[in-house]
Amino acid sequence: MRIDGGRFLLTGGASLIGSHLAEQLLAAGAGEVVLFDNYSLGSPEVAASLARDRRVRALRGDILRPDQLHDALDGVDGVFALAAFLTLPLSRDPGLGLDVNVRGMHTVLEACRYRGVKKLVFSSSVAVFGDPDEAGVDERSPLRWHGVQPALALYAASKVIGEGLCRLYGERHGIGWIALRYATVYGERQHHRGVNALHIIESYERIRAGLPPVLPDDGSEAHDYIHVADVARANVMAMASEVSGESFVIATGVDTSLNAIADLLLRLTHSDLRPEYRQDAGKVSTTTRPQLGFSAAKAKRLLGWEAQIGLEDGIARLIAWADAARA
Repeated sequence: MRIDGGRFLLTGGASLIGSHLAEQLLAAGAGEVVLFDNYSLGSPEVAASLARDRRVRALRGDILRPDQLHDALDGVDGVFALAAFLTLPLSRDPGLGLDVNVRGMHTVLEACRYRGVKKLVFSSSVAVFGDPDEAGVDERSPLRWHGVQPALALYAASKVIGEGLCRLYGERHGIGWIALRYATVYGERQHHRGVNALHIIESYERIRAGLPPVLPDDGSEAHDYIHVADVARANVMAMASEVSGESFVIATGVDTSLNAIADLLLRLTHSDLRPEYRQDAGKVSTTTRPQLGFSAAKAKRLLGWEAQIGLEDGIARLIAWADAARA
């Protein structure tokens, strides 16, 4: 699908990923970008800032309201399905979280069918693998959920169902779709709802306050941290691609421990503080593994996508944004 001149709707558009995606769509020449958000988790300020571009329309709406979606999709070519509860907010309100992630996704697809939307890009997650127990993890890896915390199991299941709904609507109604399974997304406009990326912003805020970063256990837990600009670019490339009916891991392929994140933050802030280690039995966690091994080879092969922003550069950007927002 051509991005230049196209009309696109982003559910959850006033979010971390949504705001960066909107910027990249505009840079690629999109004719209209609709930010569809109920602002329960998104930011009205972000939407207002983007709406200064005459091609952006900020629209308050809820994916659980079919009438609102049907109206918003008038004339839209492609949809980016970003709206969802992440693991942390889902753990606090599982009823609403599952309603949004499952029924909400069905409502989005049904509205796309009714309005004749050509293609949908679904924001999935590497959570669909659960806590993988293998050296390399790619799109063929199964969901291993038996040993994970209940909140992650529920979130993972909701994303598996979301991908299943995409397949169903693709087969039955001819809607083109791609599912992008993000690793740990971080970057400018970082929120406090992502379980794993939360370590970065929380540690930075503590260091700025003169307090040591606090890490769980021995700090060896690792994640694949991917900058939000790379994630946004993957979305644009997925929509523009002729590929349909596929899921892709969107990751860097590099595992970074919480210790390494803390060391990097301390170095970038020129701090001589040292991390503290604590155990918190009630803390929501997605993994305790020192290695994950996500592979984005399929995305490179079929979409031409690979991560471009290194962790140090990405965290430096996040720090610059946080400092500017505080000023």
